[in-house]
Order: sequence, then structure tokens, then C-alpha cells
Amino acid sequence: MKIGKRVAILVAATAMAAGATITAQASPAENGLQRQADALLPGHSRVRHITADRVDYDGLTVTRPTGKDKITLDCQEGHLCMLVRGTKFDLYKCQTWQAQNWTGNGEFNNNQTPGTVAKFFNQDGSVRWTSTAKQVGTATWDPIYSIRPC
Repeated sequence: MKIGKRVAILVAATAMAAGATITAQASPAENGLQRQADALLPGHSRVRHITADRVDYDGLTVTRPTGKDKITLDCQEGHLCMLVRGTKFDLYKCQTWQAQNWTGNGEFNNNQTPGTVAKFFNQDGSVRWTSTAKQVGTATWDPIYSIRPC
């Protein structure tokens, strides 16, 4: 996958997490998360499935609660999961993911193969911090510009 597509995926996902307002024509059946994903990734071949509260990409699932539901940080074996401003990012493909507008603190669950090191990068590409699987905790997302789960 080209860098541009990876950037588009994470920019779209982080914009959703940041509560970005995006105007798009949508049928009444479509709601916020789907409209935002459609507006940010029109015709994107890597989007596999979109529902009201979930967008499945190639290697990433983004989940946002609807109504009074709360997202939990349950994380499948082999995945790196993070909560960023109420939105869950579940990374399961080994590649560098670009991030934008991640702010605040949030939980993470590095449930990958024991010993796998996830790296979180500054804007200049230097490593800001790492997490060695299996590890859970709270992180500061200010500022994270890219993530490599493996």
C-alpha cells in the first residue's frame, strides 16, 4: 500500500476520533461514522465494511460507540488496540500507520505475540515511546505522528 493511502486511512480515522465535522450527502440510513468514512475515503478500495459504529479497513478497525454504549479495550490476540478520544483503534497489520490530531490520554493494550515491540513516533520520525507485548496501560497521545505495531 502506498504511503498516501496509509495516510488517508489514519487521517480519516483520527478525524473521526477528533470529532471532525464533514458534510456529505447521505441517505437517512447512513449515520455519522459511515458518512465521515465515506466523505474521507470515497471509493477507497481498502475499506472492507462500514456500519454505524465500525469501519473495517485492511489492517485496522475503527470503532466508536453509539448512544450510551461505551467502548471497551478488549483486544484480540496479535492486535494492538488504543482508545483515542473515545474511539478504539485496533491495528493488526504490521506496517507504519500515520496519525494526525491525536490528543489527550488514552488506554492501550498491546496484545501481540510476547516480546513484540510497538513503536510510537514523533513528527521527525524519532521514537517517542515503545510498548513491549504483552502490555496494557495509559499513554499520552500528544503528539503521536505515526505508529508501527510490530
